[in-house]
Amino acid sequence: MGIPSSIANLAAKFIVPRIYREQQNAVEIQQSLLQKFIQEATATTFGKEHQFHLLNNYSEFKSAVPVCDYEDLKNHIEQIAKGEQNVLWPGAPLYFCKSSGTTSGTKYIPVTQPQIMEMIRAARNSLLMYVAETGKADFFNHKMMFLQGSPELERYGVIPTGRLSGIAYHHVPSFAHHSRMPSYEVNCMADWEEKVEAIAHETSKERMSLISGIPPWCVMYFEKLREVTGKEFIKDIFPDFSVFAYGGVNYEPYRNKIEKLIGFPIDSIETYPASEGFIAFQDSQKETGLLLNINGGIFYEFVKAEDAFKENPERITLEEVELETNYALILSTNAGLWAYELGDTVKFVSTNPYRIMFTGRVKHFISAFGEHVIGEEVEFSLRHAMIDFHAGVTEFTVAPQVNPSDGLPYHEWFIEFSHTPDNTELFAASIDHWLQQRNAYYRDLRTGHVLQQLKITALKPNTFVNYMRKQGKLGGQNKVPRLTNDRLIAEELIRA
Repeated sequence: MGIPSSIANLAAKFIVPRIYREQQNAVEIQQSLLQKFIQEATATTFGKEHQFHLLNNYSEFKSAVPVCDYEDLKNHIEQIAKGEQNVLWPGAPLYFCKSSGTTSGTKYIPVTQPQIMEMIRAARNSLLMYVAETGKADFFNHKMMFLQGSPELERYGVIPTGRLSGIAYHHVPSFAHHSRMPSYEVNCMADWEEKVEAIAHETSKERMSLISGIPPWCVMYFEKLREVTGKEFIKDIFPDFSVFAYGGVNYEPYRNKIEKLIGFPIDSIETYPASEGFIAFQDSQKETGLLLNINGGIFYEFVKAEDAFKENPERITLEEVELETNYALILSTNAGLWAYELGDTVKFVSTNPYRIMFTGRVKHFISAFGEHVIGEEVEFSLRHAMIDFHAGVTEFTVAPQVNPSDGLPYHEWFIEFSHTPDNTELFAASIDHWLQQRNAYYRDLRTGHVLQQLKITALKPNTFVNYMRKQGKLGGQNKVPRLTNDRLIAEELIRA
């Protein structure tokens, strides 16, 4: 056993029990965080506007601070960019995290020193949780590869600005840099395809034990490795490769493809980082869901997903959540976000400890006919159909077809197959069956002959890569939306 793995084992024995003890006091910890945040921000511009000095409990906070989105904070962000202090949080943020917005264009999310430390701590804890449960720590003895955005920073006004993964790079402990890849020079390459090829060349002769990244971009990296080395499986290139860490999208649609590329079913660790904070991480290879990061600089509120578009939705705290209910996430953070609607939806699969599953985006759904189909439901349905038909899927998205040239409206699935099923009509019927099982509104529309069976449009290889390249969103933290309630993406894919 090497020194790094020995240290990891010791750390896991000390830290992991403490994390589970915190879960037993999650409600109290959350209440304390909110009070701490209010006290620290009382003298800020936002604190004065909302009379933080008068707030003594959650009920008063909820009355004083309405749910907001980026547009509501934009003027405050502009003040910070111009160099004003004590706007949303004491002092000024270390960075703005650059994030894609739907209505606002690019969003600039404030990131503070305490928040950065909490993000690093959560990422570390996800690995230690794995070590504690499995006893496997040898991956700490070799190289780790992080497929991520460039660490080069720009400025928005006076504040350094970059993507989350690029910002995090600057706060990796110095002792860890010798085992971390790719190199700084390669990581800074702007063209994603050139960068992936350079990473493949740079890493192909290293002893890689852990690889981390968003699954579709890791597929691209693995395929490039095969091309560069001439070897069939990643296990033949990296015999020490034992852990795949990922986040950003559901792994299941990519699992078969990635495991075939690697050459065996690899252990995986899922994380849920966001520009606004580190939400959750996988704590078990046996249990479903991700452990909510309840002591990580974030105070959570929850709004039932169906109420997310109401002007004054009912907000609840961790104490009141129910299992298997879709909630929109509302965050207040130690970077100065206040009752901020993240745009994600989650559901709790356990409250002892608090484990969640990401279920989709508030604005990514199909409800052209009142069905309100969400991301988790389409991924569930596709996964079961793939099992039924031994199919492989590289990427997909779904859009409504409201005005077909013939027959009833339907949902159109745009799928790029890695292994096409023998009969795509039967494959479509299988997805349709599972979606009806998952979504009662969709089932009613199907049985009531409002919608016909969903249809599949099979796309040629690299269609989604070409689409993302055209949008200027190839690589990094960018993902293809699973669902859209219009046909803007669909028409682009058809023309591709």
